[in-house]
Amino acid sequence: MKTTWKSLFSKSDFPCREDGSVPTPLQLGTLGELRRFLDVVHIRHCLVRPYFETEDYPLVEARELLPSFESDMWEYKQLPGFSLVALARPLSYFQEIFQFDILHPVLDSASVAEGASCPLESHVIARNVQTMQMRLPKAMQESFRQRFSRMDTSVPDYYGTLTPYLLAMDRGQVFAHDGFGHFHLAGVYASFPSDLDNEIKRFGLRIGKFAVGDDDMYERNRLFVYQYLMELYGFPIVSERRTSSALFARRLHKMGEKFLIRVLGQSDRTITTISNEGGTSHYPRLDKIALVRIDSDQEDALQAIDEMGAFLDRERRVVIMRVSYKQHRFNPDNVRQDRALSVDRQEIIHPLTGEPLPNMNIIKDTSNMFLRLNDIVRGEYTGRIVYKRTEIVENTDTDEKRLKFLFSWLSKHQRRMIGYSDEFFSNVSKVLDNYLLTPDNYESFGQLHDLYQEVWAKYSYIQQARKVRFLEDIQNRLYRGERIGYRRMLAEAVALLHGLKFEIVSYFDTLVASVIRIGEAILNDRYLLRTYIERRDEELTRGGQEIRKNYGRLVSLIDEFKAIRRSRHGKHSTMTTT
Repeated sequence: MKTTWKSLFSKSDFPCREDGSVPTPLQLGTLGELRRFLDVVHIRHCLVRPYFETEDYPLVEARELLPSFESDMWEYKQLPGFSLVALARPLSYFQEIFQFDILHPVLDSASVAEGASCPLESHVIARNVQTMQMRLPKAMQESFRQRFSRMDTSVPDYYGTLTPYLLAMDRGQVFAHDGFGHFHLAGVYASFPSDLDNEIKRFGLRIGKFAVGDDDMYERNRLFVYQYLMELYGFPIVSERRTSSALFARRLHKMGEKFLIRVLGQSDRTITTISNEGGTSHYPRLDKIALVRIDSDQEDALQAIDEMGAFLDRERRVVIMRVSYKQHRFNPDNVRQDRALSVDRQEIIHPLTGEPLPNMNIIKDTSNMFLRLNDIVRGEYTGRIVYKRTEIVENTDTDEKRLKFLFSWLSKHQRRMIGYSDEFFSNVSKVLDNYLLTPDNYESFGQLHDLYQEVWAKYSYIQQARKVRFLEDIQNRLYRGERIGYRRMLAEAVALLHGLKFEIVSYFDTLVASVIRIGEAILNDRYLLRTYIERRDEELTRGGQEIRKNYGRLVSLIDEFKAIRRSRHGKHSTMTTT
């Protein structure tokens, strides 16, 4: 049985009255101040209230906050959804690059609060009320007019009270500075521009995934570029509301605006905030807030949260969680080139004080990941996943479901598994090998041949990619965290590539291309060439001669990888022309 919403918040330290408004006067001059205020209102009205008022509220699973983000299969129309933009400057209505219905601040709101009857102020209030009223569903218009006819709805003081009405409106809300440098509700019914086609093409050309006029290259890489671009701003490829919010944030950031964009999807149940409060960072700041249930086996986290009294619902282990992310520039030279985001910080927000409980590790817990994997292969996992963005799979009670869960699990954690420790990957490999290579399962897998091969290909890719990552480290003269010299660099590179060439039975062109590129970078090292390769034999020490010998072996290995790639490309072109 859930605790009632009112009893939980009856002694709230949030700066809100019981009706959701805040004590007057409220002056929010910076984006940081506005953000903290919006956190209070939006968490309270858009997450907490629906949780306590909705039967079987769909909590967000912790893994859903871990990049890469998965597409949503359900839209919970009974839950709130909204979008909002805040600009840290006064608006210039004609000059703005998006459409909205403007609301005007009352210049002397104190006089209105004291009951003074200034005709101009009364006119502004009436005009704002009328503007908002006409964007509401008809069933709500009269109650809105009666409640707010004498209130200055543009000031933040009434924003909490307005929120249920704002959530019933289509399109976005707008905040901006008034003439005194304080934020006010400056507009409703905002449409954020989404120049999706040009943004994808510009971005793809810049990162080298597209070439002008090359239709085949565009077709091969379009989905990768689209997904990478969206993930930089916190979303999978999803609804128009979140797509336009992401691309509008990208545009504002390019223009050097100080802004905040916030969006809550009815399908993801997550408040996503994209903001730039100044500075020279390449990308805006990104974070997500959601109601999350902590797994029962995360004992240390549960104890810390309980000691702080930070559970929203202790019985169900529900918390208010904020995850902040760090964006990464596209790096074609990195084996994890699809990594647009990584988790930077995780916080539990106290439901009464709003204070963050930092230094939490809820969604990147490797032991938790390992336990989920064990549950999947044993058929004991009871959650659900979206397989290849098209099929919802619930539970793992058949081998077909287990394989689909494994494919999704490996896809979700691919980039992390490539970078995690040998010990962790060794444990993962034992679990996967025991399931995928057990003779008792061969008959079942034979009937699921294509699905089994998909899982095995994904697993093989991760195994090979880990070796390519080690080769990247070797190029930088690092080996498992240890600095190494040129002699060991070449010896380790030769040993690694000698083993890897026998795994190319599962061929992945991107990995082979990376091997060739990294190998050639090692071979073209100027110091290596000048000191060991371009000298006469008699000038070299025994160690120098060993370096030269391994250099020759590395040349041969790289030539073998080039030959493998040529043969694969030749086979592909033959198949294409026949």
